[in-house]
Amino acid sequence: MRVAFGLKAHSGWSALVVLGIAGGDHRLIDRRRIELVEEGTRSWAAQPYHAAESLEPDQARDKVHRGIEAARRVAVTEMQAAILRLREAGHEVVACTVVVPEPMPDWSTEEILSVHFQMHKAEGVLFPDALARAAIACGLPLVTVREKTLWDEAERELALARDDLMKKIYALGKAAGPPWGKDQKSAAVAAMIALEKNRAKVELGNDS
Repeated sequence: MRVAFGLKAHSGWSALVVLGIAGGDHRLIDRRRIELVEEGTRSWAAQPYHAAESLEPDQARDKVHRGIEAARRVAVTEMQAAILRLREAGHEVVACTVVVPEPMPDWSTEEILSVHFQMHKAEGVLFPDALARAAIACGLPLVTVREKTLWDEAERELALARDDLMKKIYALGKAAGPPWGKDQKSAAVAAMIALEKNRAKVELGNDS
């Protein structure tokens, strides 16, 4: 089956939901948590700006840089592993949607570290950005959807009323079992958008 990724990131990890289309309806293929920090570094790498807050400027820039580079590296590794798992199960990943926050101004590291709120904002952008870069590095067609407009965009793309869309998400969650919280629901909606934007490719592959 041709399938799509939906990803909703947090600090240091992401919810991944993989959906396909069979018989004209969405089918849950996989649902899991993927880590976006290297083993043994979560104490600082999940929030690198916070970890750099009390350091001298040169040390702070280095700490943040190492955190960003590690997140990007791990995201590629996890994306490749997810694609391989699905390929071994007979599926082909044809698209990916990453849920992203509002864009951040082009602040320097020093400017980010000078205001606590800006550190939270920078870390909120870091991990979705790492996932988006990883999708591109792995050759997946990428869609990014802002979190605040996710459900509205899904309604438009799928031509579904909100109630009908929520019923679909509920049915997928019932099939998946717990956990099926806000992150998994958002990732599932994101995967639906990815499938819809690539519907011709998906249906051609699944019918062949």
